[in-house]
Amino acid sequence: MSKYVSTDPATGVVVKEFDSATDAEVDSAVEAAHTAYGAWRRADVAERTGLLQRIADTYRERSEELAALMTTEMGKPVAQARGEVALAASIFEYYAAKGPEFLEEEQLDIAGQGSAVVRTEAIGALVGVMPWNYPHYQVARFVAPNLLLGNTILLKHASNCPQQALAIADLVEAAGAPAGVYQNVFATNDQVARMIAHPFVQGVSLTGSERAGQAVGSVAGAHMKKCVLELGGSDPFIVLADADPAAAAREAATGRFANAGQACTSSKRIIVEDAVWDSFLEEFLRQAASWQLGDPARDETKLGPMSSVAGRADLEGQVQDAVAKGATVHLGGSAPDGPGAYYPATVLSGVDTTMRAYQEELFGPVAVLYRVRSAEEAVAVANDSPFGLGAAVFGGDEDHARQVADQLDVGMVGINTTIKSAPDLPFGGVKASGVGRELGRFGLDEFANKKLVRKLTS
Repeated sequence: MSKYVSTDPATGVVVKEFDSATDAEVDSAVEAAHTAYGAWRRADVAERTGLLQRIADTYRERSEELAALMTTEMGKPVAQARGEVALAASIFEYYAAKGPEFLEEEQLDIAGQGSAVVRTEAIGALVGVMPWNYPHYQVARFVAPNLLLGNTILLKHASNCPQQALAIADLVEAAGAPAGVYQNVFATNDQVARMIAHPFVQGVSLTGSERAGQAVGSVAGAHMKKCVLELGGSDPFIVLADADPAAAAREAATGRFANAGQACTSSKRIIVEDAVWDSFLEEFLRQAASWQLGDPARDETKLGPMSSVAGRADLEGQVQDAVAKGATVHLGGSAPDGPGAYYPATVLSGVDTTMRAYQEELFGPVAVLYRVRSAEEAVAVANDSPFGLGAAVFGGDEDHARQVADQLDVGMVGINTTIKSAPDLPFGGVKASGVGRELGRFGLDEFANKKLVRKLTS
């Protein structure tokens, strides 16, 4: 039987192990979710928003505990972990506050007789397949709007963060969720497919790799289940000729190296016009060098270990392939000796289409810089990717920067800022970066029945 294993990536020490669920336990969880849905969908909106607010409050009360567990289990520097806990709390609180407004029926202006409204209603039990890189934020943005709607949740978390999965389930229960409304399931991949196919389950949301999205999406499609897929990204960060190179470099470094570069929306491809290349490169290298490896449990640490030795090995392979084919290493480029999954802030240039680093997502603290002759070339390089999640454009003339941004094939773009998640901003991409949106009003509508109610009399 496969295991859910909690390993400290700073030391490589296995902390705890948990058995996967049995098929009977999975089936029982699905049935409990379906049973709970019958009552939860009919609960007063005030009851559902009340639960969301209590979850937000409980997150804040347990901030230190949850942040420390995140640091131990996936290596996130503790200061960044506290920030993630606060973001998760704010998402639950946002839907608690906006819930009554979002669930108001919409009156339609129709040509025929009578009246018509659209109601936003729940659809049933949902499966959530969540990743390890933002183990609380990712869960919150799926769970909060769906609990508001009246859907129920079967949560399959990443196999390397089982203690956090259990902590979230305990937190939701402590906040007063009725039995069956939210359940953690230590499911295998085969059991995830089994849950999606179950007639009691009405949809699935996955955040993960392109390969995982293809697997889940194919099962969902075969069984006519709604799915939201938030997959990989290789976000371009464009620095135009009239940009402030120092300000852009500071933002690019934070956008690339936070969370050890393990974010879908990290600034992975930094595309710089000739006019500011030298000054940008100098400042960016200075900024990157300040992201020193350290103990993630210390408040001052900005760059901790990657989540696993296996993940580091994948990243090393991509860097070594690029170097072997002629790329230049300006900083970093090799793992330090010693225990743990540490990898330094690394900066490459001279990456071309023959290298894995050109088309593949680099999920770790490696920045790739591209030198281009014009804004038009910058757009061409930015769009030459299978991914289309987020992007950033930095320039002194904001109108010109916006014109450049409008040409990018992405779901999100920032002008003189990177994409930073907020409860009221929709999140999602195009192309191989997935389908659907999360957060804001858009996230609420993904797993909602937009029910038309027509009356012939007013």
